[in-house]
Amino acid sequence: MAGLDATRYRGPVSSAAARDGIDLWIGRFAAACRRAVADAANFEERARQLERSWREQLGSVRANSATDVLLRKLPGAPILTVSSSAGLIGRSFTAASDAITRLSEAGILRQITVGRRNRAFEAPEVIEAFTALERQLASPGGDTRISEPTRRVPRRR
Repeated sequence: MAGLDATRYRGPVSSAAARDGIDLWIGRFAAACRRAVADAANFEERARQLERSWREQLGSVRANSATDVLLRKLPGAPILTVSSSAGLIGRSFTAASDAITRLSEAGILRQITVGRRNRAFEAPEVIEAFTALERQLASPGGDTRISEPTRRVPRRR
């Protein structure tokens, strides 16, 4: 907030105080952008690592099969139903169901309850990665174990 407050200057725009305030704000904004890009790149790498790990767990996966396509979509949709996954991957309900069964048997997906009859599935490793990212983004130092978060964050599992 101090950076933004420093831009609230009344006086000549060419003064040293006005330039210092703008420089402070631009510097903080640039640093925040740089950190956001680094955090996003780290999360993207974590998603790639997860997919590689899942493929090792599964063994052979036919290219462009429902399982193959769903694996690539999981980081963006860590909680799904058979119907939502069918729409997500553009395959039939049966193909999506078979893919979910295979991913569940491999320990990549876990069934969770949604109501009495509706089955939903989650990818716990993706949820954990999102939780870690959320905690990282909430901390000025990038780690809530080192610097206190500036807002509420999810608990670690």
